Amino acid sequence: MTSNREKIVLIGNGMAGVGTIEQILKLGGNYDITVFGSEPYPNYNRIMLSYVLEGSKTVDDIILNDWNWYKENGITLHTGTAVTRIDGESRKVIAENGLTADYDKVIIATGSNSFILPIPGSGKEGVVGFRDIADCETMLQAAKEYNKAAVIGGGLLGLEAAKGLVNLGMDVTVVHLMEDLMERQLDHTAASMLKAELERQGVKFAMGKQTVELTGEERVSGLRFSDGTELEAQFVVMAVGIKPNVEVAKASGIEVNRGIVVDDYLQTSLENVYSVGECAEHRGACYGLVAPLFEQGNVLAKHLCGAETKPYEGSVVSTKLKISGVDVFSAGEFIDTPEHTVIAAKDDWKRTYKKILLKDNMIVGAVLFGDVTESANLQKLVKQDAEMTDDIYADVMGTGCCGGGGAKKTASVESMSDDEIVCGCNGVTKKAIVDAIQDNGFTTVDEIKACTGATRSCGGCKPVVEQILQYVLGDGFEQSAKTGICSCTTLSRDEIVAEIRAKGLTTTKEVMNVLGWKQEEGCSKCRPAVNYYLGMIYPDTHEDEKESRFVNERMSANIQKDGTFTVVPRMYGGVTTPEDLKRIADVSIKYDVKVVKVTGGQRLDLIGVKKEDVPKVWEELDMPSGYAYAKSLRTVKTCVGSQFCRFGTQDSMGVGAMLERKYERLDFPAKFKMAVNGCPRNCAESCTKDIGIVGNDGGWEVFIGGNGGIKPRIADSFCKVKTDEELVEICSAVMQYYRETGNYLERTSEWVERLGLDQIKSAILDNEEERKALAQRIDFALTQVKDPWKKMLNDDPTRNALFEKAEIR
Repeated sequence: MTSNREKIVLIGNGMAGVGTIEQILKLGGNYDITVFGSEPYPNYNRIMLSYVLEGSKTVDDIILNDWNWYKENGITLHTGTAVTRIDGESRKVIAENGLTADYDKVIIATGSNSFILPIPGSGKEGVVGFRDIADCETMLQAAKEYNKAAVIGGGLLGLEAAKGLVNLGMDVTVVHLMEDLMERQLDHTAASMLKAELERQGVKFAMGKQTVELTGEERVSGLRFSDGTELEAQFVVMAVGIKPNVEVAKASGIEVNRGIVVDDYLQTSLENVYSVGECAEHRGACYGLVAPLFEQGNVLAKHLCGAETKPYEGSVVSTKLKISGVDVFSAGEFIDTPEHTVIAAKDDWKRTYKKILLKDNMIVGAVLFGDVTESANLQKLVKQDAEMTDDIYADVMGTGCCGGGGAKKTASVESMSDDEIVCGCNGVTKKAIVDAIQDNGFTTVDEIKACTGATRSCGGCKPVVEQILQYVLGDGFEQSAKTGICSCTTLSRDEIVAEIRAKGLTTTKEVMNVLGWKQEEGCSKCRPAVNYYLGMIYPDTHEDEKESRFVNERMSANIQKDGTFTVVPRMYGGVTTPEDLKRIADVSIKYDVKVVKVTGGQRLDLIGVKKEDVPKVWEELDMPSGYAYAKSLRTVKTCVGSQFCRFGTQDSMGVGAMLERKYERLDFPAKFKMAVNGCPRNCAESCTKDIGIVGNDGGWEVFIGGNGGIKPRIADSFCKVKTDEELVEICSAVMQYYRETGNYLERTSEWVERLGLDQIKSAILDNEEERKALAQRIDFALTQVKDPWKKMLNDDPTRNALFEKAEIR
């Protein structure tokens, strides 16, 4: 069936190459496609690696095209398979394992590698780059074993690596040769503001330092600088730059300079072989930013599909980034010289900065820090060499913190060119978004996201997507742009819950049918949400729908990338017994557990359990599940407390264990963590927990809404209580109020900010009757929960279906 179709082989399974394939598919290109990727994953978003490093996202969360996407589009995917060369005479691509693939066209999209400084000691153990998931895993492991780290390089990757390691608890110093961070994207003022913000977040800096040697024996122990000073470090991340990965091209006799040399249609020197992305060199330039890579892919896709296209003439480089929660942008020229006219505004209180550079009154560059609302407009003006006018000045500089009003935003979007990329993570142009709205009648960002991919990664382009919606829909925008919980419905969380109660709906299928879901079966976003709402409303009668849960929850265990599982037994308050430890050790040995790890939540992970062994491991452990996979209470972290600590004023271990026993197994909108400190020294880190409890001489102080993830948030002081009984009532009321008002997957940190601390206090602290009612409702819900493994072990059909027959991806 496929013999008449031309064969395309893509070497490299990254964003640039797969983005090109996506465009070919959208254009209706009739090709038989084979993809080789050296990593053991489908296509993922490399931009989001820092989120994986700091623990707020998993590898699955950053996958752009999952395994099913390749199957659905008839694409043959070889993961974990590196290509060594292309044989132009026989038209074959040859992999290192001997696998070959015939081709009519080849696209080389091998990306780039980390540049490792050629200095003494660079090959020591503990020295890594930061380019892929394997690097993330190495860094995560290092953070568990070592304390001091150094990151060489003050560019984007270096700063992301540094902040990720700080969040993992390491003492991190960024070593940078220049006096300014990100000197290729930011001017001195913006770089100084960025440095100050990162210092507030715990990152240290050694600026103007040239590393000449990495010291230590087999493992690195420090850095030596050209001025003779040294810095202690047990782990070093090299983030000094990237170099195009040209090995395949070299081995195939293709012309290579710094990168793989291509013409204006991305053709290499070998007939029918093309190259896009960081590995390609066009007119002497190699691009390391996402937008140019997608621009290349769009030209190549149209060329291969015979569609009309302008040649690729290079990209006007602009940079729009979010670094540790801080937005920065630059385009064109950003370092002012005497020949520039400078327009600048700096707000130290709001920590924002805006600068525009003119030459002969033409806009030639811009820098933004903190507020990047005007980035799309400024990028267009720089690209056009627009002349500065009073209107443009008023439009861009504005009068408020965001620079102007709503009408200006629509005009800005209207003037964007059709081929301008709105979503840099996924290469989605303005025209693609406009077409999606007009062709499909879309009225929400979620619908656009599902269709085009815009906003599905970092979300930084969401404001521009909303502006495009407003521009296309005009006066109908306000009425039609109401966003539901997903693209399947326009109903909000509160509307769905109200309808379930009013109409007595009892299953997800019933909800979706009665409430008019656009997709009859729903999607992976709304099914688990509706299932949770039903369980929250009807704790005694709702039959949990396993098929509506995420895969880890269905399996009641965490699935690892190699297909094995992590089993996490409960340890109440982080306390265990010698008998339980011996049982864990015996079971781990018997079932060849790969790693037994102490977690940050004070319990033990048994990592690497074979799928078929998981039920037997639970059966022989005979311990409660730690719910490490669930949207429920994960852990109650405790310090030693008054039982043993000379500073302890309260029994933190006893109270922590009591709370964990009381609230375990109950579903919440998102994962839920607690901590109990026996004194204000905060050894159990209560300040970053959903509920943090701190003991003092007079009783307990309760904090809520803390988070240590991608958006770190210090918990708010909620109230003080004198007795354990009062403490339990307050915790119960807060938890149940969160269960009843929180959006699905919304952490308490976001919930507190959305509702406002005053509203939560009013509902709980100022209303004793409602507080007691909330506590009673959570107590009733708690009487309905059971350990999933006790139930599973006595349910042979379910056990066999999940652990003996099912293939997990």
